[in-house]
Amino acid sequence: MPPATNSKLLIVDGHAYAYRAFHAIRQLTSPTGAPTNAIYGFIKMLDKMRTQLTPSHAVVVWDGGLAAERMAELPEYKAQRPPMPADLEAQMDGIVRYLEAAGITSLCRDGVEADDWIAAIARCASGQIPVVIASSDKDFMQLVSEHIGLLNPNDKSEKIWGAGDVRAKTGIDPAQIVDWLSLIGDSVDNIPGVAGVGPKTATDLLQQFGTVDAMYSRLGDVKSERLRSSLAAAEQAVRRNQRLIRLQENQPAFGMDEAVIRVPQTDRLRVWFAEWGFRTMLAQLGGSDLRGSLPSAGAGRSGPLSHKDGSCSGGQGGVPEADPGPHFTATAEGGSQLSQGALL
Repeated sequence: MPPATNSKLLIVDGHAYAYRAFHAIRQLTSPTGAPTNAIYGFIKMLDKMRTQLTPSHAVVVWDGGLAAERMAELPEYKAQRPPMPADLEAQMDGIVRYLEAAGITSLCRDGVEADDWIAAIARCASGQIPVVIASSDKDFMQLVSEHIGLLNPNDKSEKIWGAGDVRAKTGIDPAQIVDWLSLIGDSVDNIPGVAGVGPKTATDLLQQFGTVDAMYSRLGDVKSERLRSSLAAAEQAVRRNQRLIRLQENQPAFGMDEAVIRVPQTDRLRVWFAEWGFRTMLAQLGGSDLRGSLPSAGAGRSGPLSHKDGSCSGGQGGVPEADPGPHFTATAEGGSQLSQGALL
C-alpha cells in the first residue's frame, strides 16, 4: 500500500542524539542508582521532534562499526575518537527497548555506518514521501534536496534546512558539499584537508570552477601560486577524501512499511518508566509503580547495542559529531527544568 499523501519520514541519527542527551543532562539516576540521563534526554528529544514534525514514519539508525572501505583508504579514519563513556554504554539497550515499546523502528547492521544507511533510506523514501534527517553531521548536507530536509539540533531556530539554507551556510549547493568537504577536510572524522584551504577558500574555488574535477583540469586558472601549488600537491588526498566523504547509498533494501510508527505498547512503557523513575512520563500513561513485572532494563546488561567491540553488539564507540549543548543536573525525573534548547 502506498504511503498517504500527508506522510512524512523522520530519520534520527541515533548515536548523535544519544550522546547529546547524555551530555545535556547530568546525574539523573533510577531509584536503584542506575544512570538514566541519556534515556530520559533521548525520549524527550524524540517526543519534541515528533510534536514538531508529526511524522507518519520514523526510524532511528545506529552505527554498526566503521566501513571497511574507508578504513582501507585511511587507517586513521575516526581513530582519534575516545571510547563511549561507560555510563552511556550502560543505557544504550534501554534506549532501544524504549523505541521498540514506543513503536519506532531501530536499525543497526554490523560494519555499516549510520550515515550510509541513513543516506540510502532517505534517497529511497524521498521518491515516495518527504524526508527529514535529524542530525548535526555536516555530511548530510550533501543529501538535501526538494524532498530531503535536515533538522540540525545546533540550529536554535529548529527549522528544516533546505538547499537555500545549505547555500546560506556554505556558499555552495548541496551537490557540491562532497567536493567542499574534500578540500577543507573533516577534523571530526580525522580526514585531513588541503593545507591552507579553509571553508571560504573552498567556497571561492567551487564558485569559480563548479567541481573539483573542473578545478584540477584548469588548475592553471588558480591565481595564487601558493594555493595552486598546495592543491597540486594534495590532489591524491582530495580524490581520496571524495571517496571517504561521499555517503555510500548501496545498502540493504529497506521497505517503507518497516518505518510506519506503530501503536505503542503502553504496558511495557509503564514498566520501563517505573523502573527508570520517570514519574511524569508514567503519570501521563496513567500508570503506577510496576517494577518487577519485566526483566531489568538498567545497567550491566548486554544486548543489541551494548557497544563493546565495534559491531552492533558493540558499536563503533567514540564521540560522534554532536554539540553536547548545555548541562543539566538532577537526581530524580521531573526535579528540575531543562534549559531551553538543551535537548534540541
